[in-house]
Amino acid sequence: MIQGGDNAVSAPDPTGETLPFGHRLVQAMDARGSLCVGIDAHAALLRAWGLSDDLKGLAKFADLCVEAFADILPVAKPQSAFFERFGSAGIAILERTVHDLREGGAMVILDVKRGDIGSTMTAYADAYLNPASPLAVDAITVSPFLGIGSLQPAFDVAGEHGGGVFALALTSNPEGADIQHATRAHGTSIAQYVLDEVGHRNNGAQPLGSFGAVVGATTGDAIDVDFSVLNGPFLVPGIGVQGGTADDVQRIFGDTMTAVLPTLSREVLSSGPDVDALRGAAERRVEQFAFLRGR
Repeated sequence: MIQGGDNAVSAPDPTGETLPFGHRLVQAMDARGSLCVGIDAHAALLRAWGLSDDLKGLAKFADLCVEAFADILPVAKPQSAFFERFGSAGIAILERTVHDLREGGAMVILDVKRGDIGSTMTAYADAYLNPASPLAVDAITVSPFLGIGSLQPAFDVAGEHGGGVFALALTSNPEGADIQHATRAHGTSIAQYVLDEVGHRNNGAQPLGSFGAVVGATTGDAIDVDFSVLNGPFLVPGIGVQGGTADDVQRIFGDTMTAVLPTLSREVLSSGPDVDALRGAAERRVEQFAFLRGR
């Protein structure tokens, strides 16, 4: 158990076995509520915080986010691209940020949306889901549109080390519908195929499988899909600026809403750079989604 506050949550131990991601995620949400804040250091936000759009500004931004969120949130979600754009030094800041968030007690989902085949996918999985890696996190996002089977190395490495994987299923960008709403030969949608295949890998998991799906709050009911097959967590963007609401989450996910992890970025980060204001914004959103934990 990492002692990052009164409600610190467990995190993987590189020297030994750990509980599966799904189990740890339930513990984290029970302790700290249902909210994931995206750590998205895009140039406009750095400027809005009075920071320079360079390594110095990125490092300050990341440090403020760690100070604000690590000991109160169940999950934080750094967007890898905003660190990668500064090259190897930016990746070093990402490594430090991931480490500090987890030391503070938050779980970390790295938003990388990787998707490849064979040894390349295995290398991605080792980079992010093997505790021996300097960039090891609790879970990653992946793109399933080379076929769910192409992601098997990620499922395997995650399963071996107690990590998690979130496959894109119904994303909040409008272009996603062109592929995700398309139907396969036997009539089911691509989105349902993703949910079915990921859910199959969660069979029998309790209290929740470690393999999840990304489903936007603005698109989750755009087509008829069966969310009950997943038996895993839903990472749900599209809330706030993109138009989704807490009511949408409740309507779309129904009996599966206890598995929902709402993710927000701008709606919380716009309160920065003041740490107290950031914490307050996050705490208000946790309260907004308290119904997900039956509170």
